[in-house]
Amino acid sequence: MWADEAVLDAAARRVDDWEAAFADRARRTRSLTSRIQALTGTARSPDRMVEATVDSSGQLVALRLDERTRQHSATHTSEQIVATARAACADLLRQITEATRETLGDDPAGAAIVESYQRRAHPEPGGTGAAR
Repeated sequence: MWADEAVLDAAARRVDDWEAAFADRARRTRSLTSRIQALTGTARSPDRMVEATVDSSGQLVALRLDERTRQHSATHTSEQIVATARAACADLLRQITEATRETLGDDPAGAAIVESYQRRAHPEPGGTGAAR
């Protein structure tokens, strides 16, 4: 068979270690995916008249306007809505970053996940314009 059983055993251990590391990384990635899917970001305007909530993909899923918004112009209110929705996206990004670091540590895959969400939250000027 093999001339050196020790070499064969060492190779088998390396394969087993690689397989275990891969399985652990897959488990942690599945866990992170579940955590991220459950996250929402929420923010309130400084005057507390607007509250926005975004889902894990950054889509606006809830908007609460205080009755006092009727005392302001539509332009002012729309600016508050946009700013508050952006702040909700920033809250979501903070949570995603935290969950990713807790779950994957300094894994390069974690950094790529966070970077992907950052790009969606802050699209480049002249791009499609909408965060997806």
